[in-house]
Amino acid sequence: MAIVRIAGVTLPQQKRIEAALPYIFGLGWPASKRILSMLRVDPNKRTSDLTEAEVAKIREFIEKNYIVEGALKQQIASNIKLKKEIGSYQGLRHIKGLPVRGQRTKTNSRTRRGNVRKTAGSGRKSSAEKT
Repeated sequence: MAIVRIAGVTLPQQKRIEAALPYIFGLGWPASKRILSMLRVDPNKRTSDLTEAEVAKIREFIEKNYIVEGALKQQIASNIKLKKEIGSYQGLRHIKGLPVRGQRTKTNSRTRRGNVRKTAGSGRKSSAEKT
């Protein structure tokens, strides 16, 4: 079997198909296991060992039953845009670049805000430096 492409993603050849399917945006481990059990494909098979028929079966099933990759990213972006337009709380948090799902912001919101250090001791000069 040559290179396996499903939903525009080239799956790694050396991995088990169960571990390779989550490389597709929108599919995780549980979905991967569910798909393979429904299609009766051995999850321990390597991606390179799959037959053409098995690959076609997996590809067709994913296209029919899951929104993945570009379509999913587009749907997420449109949902965020809608929340911003209607002025919902979550939309305002997206606009301000703050955590959206109720996380605390006094500490631990570095990834959402960028590494912004607004505390008193963060810009402190070392004691060896002249003032």
